Amino acid sequence: MLRTAILAALCVFVCFGGNWLWGQTMIERPLVVGLVAGIIFGDVRTGVMMGAALEAIFMGAVDIGGALSAEPVTATVLATTFAITLNVNQKAALALAVPIGVFAAFISMFLKNVVMNVFAPAVDKVAEKDDARALTRLHFTMWFLNYFVFSLVTFFSVLAGAKPVQALVDRIPANLMAGLSATGGL
Repeated sequence: MLRTAILAALCVFVCFGGNWLWGQTMIERPLVVGLVAGIIFGDVRTGVMMGAALEAIFMGAVDIGGALSAEPVTATVLATTFAITLNVNQKAALALAVPIGVFAAFISMFLKNVVMNVFAPAVDKVAEKDDARALTRLHFTMWFLNYFVFSLVTFFSVLAGAKPVQALVDRIPANLMAGLSATGGL
């Protein structure tokens, strides 16, 4: 399970962090993230199916200003990882993706509005000195820290998530699963 957790965390770091490192390349969209997770975990078909289903769900999830609706990368990686490696029913994994995405959005807001503000005085000081190299180092340090935190969340979710996720899935009533299945089919 440790290897799976590391690979899932790496998938989040590459897809989420890479998207912002290389200039909004859209590799953070669920369709691409599902494909990457599918390749990493050896089941491309499930990865693409999960990614496509989650793309339909998160298609309208666009961050405008300070408003975050949901964070689709962490949700897609975790749902795909659970579906492939833990043999969680795909429909149940899809059902778990939405609350995971909302939770990850809260983490994102905390990181951007609280943690990154700790760096503001350092950025001001470096900018005042007109030190472009130091400013670049600070920028990439903040970039790394931000996406490393999401990778850690994913890592610990996968590492500790096998039994709790399976227990949660087992507790979902059959009629709710039928409803989720019908909704997923839309």
